[in-house]
Amino acid sequence: MKLTLLTVKRTRSHLQPIQTITTFVSTLALTCATTFAIAQPAAYPNKPIRLVVSSGAGGGLDFVSRLTASALSESLGHNVVVDNRAGASGSIAADITALAPADGYTVMTLSASLVVYGIINKTRYDLYRDFDAISQISASPYFLTVHPSLPPKTVKDLIAYAKANPAKLSYASTGNASLGHLATALFASLTGMPATHVPYKGVGAALSDLLSGQIHFSLLSGGSILGQVRSGKLRAMGVASTARVKAAPDLPTLIEAGVPGYAVTQWHGLAAPRGVPRPIVDRLHREVVKATQRSDVASRLALDGTEVVASSPEQFAAFLKSEREQWSKAAKIANIKND
Repeated sequence: MKLTLLTVKRTRSHLQPIQTITTFVSTLALTCATTFAIAQPAAYPNKPIRLVVSSGAGGGLDFVSRLTASALSESLGHNVVVDNRAGASGSIAADITALAPADGYTVMTLSASLVVYGIINKTRYDLYRDFDAISQISASPYFLTVHPSLPPKTVKDLIAYAKANPAKLSYASTGNASLGHLATALFASLTGMPATHVPYKGVGAALSDLLSGQIHFSLLSGGSILGQVRSGKLRAMGVASTARVKAAPDLPTLIEAGVPGYAVTQWHGLAAPRGVPRPIVDRLHREVVKATQRSDVASRLALDGTEVVASSPEQFAAFLKSEREQWSKAAKIANIKND
């Protein structure tokens, strides 16, 4: 029996499908690798971070910002550069930050004054639409202080003195519709105390006139004025908190001094332009927690009556909304209206 071997000739037409599949797989692998490489962000941070501060130099927010920036610079391995942009109770700083790239290299420290300003005035930005909350860093109650040359020694004496001299007393704030403005207007409204409002562009300018006696009294955060109180350049009459503070345990609360329910807390927080990648938001929050847990940072804040908060992004976002509700009601009581 004769066996016949059949030989199949592998022509180019037979090989073409195999070559096509091979080429396709190689191209797909290269495309996936390239896409994966593009999708992976560079290590954050890989350059300095700009920290826009919504107040001038010398105030409580500036102090907290610089203390936090120094600690963050060490832990992040890149400088966190403070950029003070005072004016309009922080609105100028907010405008700048809202327009910055949402890449984590521009962030902003803000205070309650910025919330209040947005309630009273129209702004190009929306604090709740155009920013990502990162963390409430700290909180500090307001202190009622007067120039030592003023005769009254207690809150009740001050109120009586103002009523007896209705055109004499003036108070400083960090700007129209700032927290200091609204807080003092509310205080005057609740006590029936007449006083003239004198707005400034920042705490530094307000303190200068307060220390010289050109301005008679103010409600400002402990970080701004307790050093001046300890040196005898200002006299503290009361603290606007629900309980006495460790930094000044002998100082009565304004509630104790006869102003029922009156409490004002100046807080400091960190925010970024809306759209910063969540891993960067989380990294910044972790570093804020780490920075404020340092014994040197926490103890220095406590010296001025400031307490560490270091809340989560979600907690800070909810807190911002509650602040808006609270100060909207206060603005109506103090009869401060939108411009």
